Formats: sequence, C-alpha cells, structure tokens
Amino acid sequence: MIIKKDFSKTVYKFKDSVMEPVENTDLFKSYIKRTEFTQLFQGTLWAEGPCYIPNKDMLVWSDNPNNRMMKLVNGQVSEFRNPSNFCNGNTIDNDENLISCSHGGRCIYKTDDDLNVSIVVDQFKGKKFNSPNDVCVKLDDTIWFTDPPYGILSDYEGYLGEQEYGGCYVFRFNPKTNKLDVMNTNLDRPNGIAFSHDEKKLYIADTGENIKCLYVFDVGVDSITNQKLVYDFKPFFSDGFRSDINGNIWTSAGKAIKCFNPNNELIGQLLVPELVSNLEFGGKEGNILYVTATSSLYSMELNQIGAKYK
Repeated sequence: MIIKKDFSKTVYKFKDSVMEPVENTDLFKSYIKRTEFTQLFQGTLWAEGPCYIPNKDMLVWSDNPNNRMMKLVNGQVSEFRNPSNFCNGNTIDNDENLISCSHGGRCIYKTDDDLNVSIVVDQFKGKKFNSPNDVCVKLDDTIWFTDPPYGILSDYEGYLGEQEYGGCYVFRFNPKTNKLDVMNTNLDRPNGIAFSHDEKKLYIADTGENIKCLYVFDVGVDSITNQKLVYDFKPFFSDGFRSDINGNIWTSAGKAIKCFNPNNELIGQLLVPELVSNLEFGGKEGNILYVTATSSLYSMELNQIGAKYK
C-alpha cells in the first residue's frame, strides 16, 4: 500500500508566509474589477493544471496526489477522471482536445471530445520521459512540454522510478510528423511553460533546488534563443502562468499572482489565500481568472482576457 508522504516539508512550508507588498500600476488596476477571489471548491491535496475548454464551457484541473482530475461545469464541481494516472499540467490543442501531462504514465495524453484517451508521445530515443509536467500547444499544432523528475521521486505524485535519458529537457512534439525535438537542455528543473500572445516568446519556469526563476526565450523556427530572466521568485517559485491579449504574463508566485508586462517589468500582484500552483483564463468571454491553489479552486472576474481569446 502506498503511504502518502507528509507534504508539509515541501509545499506547506510556505503556508504561513507573508507576501511582500507590490505597488500595483494604474494599468494593472484597470484590469481588476475586485480585489478578492471567490473560492469555488476546496478538497484537493494539490490542485494543478487548470484548463478551460470553450466548446464545453468547462474547466478541468488536476488533483495530482489524489490521482484524479476535477471539472467545473455550470458552477458545479465533480470528478472528471479517477484514476487519472497522476496527470499534472493540462492544455487544449487547436481542436479543443485536452492535452495532459501524466506523471504516472510518463507521457502526454490526449482526451478527445468523446473522452477517449490516447498516448500522444511517451519516449525519447527509446527511453522513458521523466514525468512530463506542464504543456502548451502552438498554432502550428506542435506540443511543447517540460520534463522534470517530480513524478518519479516518490509515490506521492506518480510512481518512484529512474531517470532514463539523463536530463530534464524541454521538448517539442509534432503530431503531424511524429517528430520529437529537444528544445532546451540547460535548465535544472523546467516546470511551467507558456507562449506569449503572439507566440514570438516562450516562457519557462525553472524550479530547481536553488533556482526559482522565470525565463523568457525568443522562438525561432527550430530553436529557442536569447534566454532572459523575467524574475527571481526565491523563496517562492513560478509554477504555472498564462499570457493575456496584451502580452502580459500572469504567473503563480507563492500565495499570490504576479503580472509582468512584455518588457519583463512587474506591474501588479493579487494576493491568494493559499499557495498557488497555476492559473488559467476562461469563461465565455475569456475574462475569468481561474487559480489552482493547494486545496482549492478560486476565480476572479477581470477587465482583461486571455491570449487564446484574441
């Protein structure tokens, strides 16, 4: 029998932390309708990977340690999949299929409109991935994902296992050609990943032992270059993030959401009652900010919309 380890020594060491105040700019203030989040659900061990599916008006997210996925439809929360094989990050492709990172399967899953699940990609040069963590899809249909080892370090959010290819890479998979490319090898523990609104930039978080940074890269035809530091979040970390239609990046940051403009300048912060993992823009107008934070799902209506709604 798997005994769930005490999470207090990892994530919950931040539960009583106080966030440093940030002076919100007038631009950021114009995005905010209200300053408090609404708690939509409580009952997860570690909520992660929120993903809004427009054609279903449904939000899906992961409760990784409980090996299940949840859904929000018409204001009601229920289980989407149980067991989920320890899915973590989620997104949709250009046909609104759900694309998920499975720690347990050490692969990328696709869930179609009829809820059929298939493996998209599960190996690199004949070796297993570590535990794909977060994922985004480009307009050319390529699937980009990070592959740190968090899901194989114990049986808490996956299955204890070995790193087989000897690194923690960022990959790009083309489902049209079945070609898998390595896009980055020099980050310690690549974690969150998202494109800018125009796909000219790629944001990647590094959550290594002594690195808690968000970086941005220029996106070329077959490479990402010109790595720049957006922000050093120590002692907290940037885990998941999304771009809005103006190119601002909204990211988890401890018990808060921080927002940076396209010039990597911090323009504002929203405080959240719990440690935040990830966020998503959703709702029919794209102006609902959904936030997964430890045990809960929160939301806030904004005067701004997510990049995929442009």
